[in-house]
Amino acid sequence: MPDHVHMIFTPLVDYERMEVFSLAKIMDAIKGASAHKVNKIKGRKGRLWQPESFDHVLRSSESLDAKVEYLLDNPVRRGLARHWRDYPWVWKKEFENPFAPAEF
Repeated sequence: MPDHVHMIFTPLVDYERMEVFSLAKIMDAIKGASAHKVNKIKGRKGRLWQPESFDHVLRSSESLDAKVEYLLDNPVRRGLARHWRDYPWVWKKEFENPFAPAEF
């Protein structure tokens, strides 16, 4: 989206500490790397992202499916594309949800 980003991901486990990587650290890394690249391309300096982020833990396959659908349809709802596949900034890794109900 032109003014915000949606991401769905599964944090990795830090096996050295035996804990899941911190969402704050993951977001800081994503924001830092992307801001550096965007600012380099645009020839500018300064903050690109707002300091906060909003997260939501998904606890079921139904919830995940609904969030993926919402995320993919976002550019369509905003009038930026006729279909989510037409929006150049959407990246969807093909994934078969092992918990999804069987289709008949």
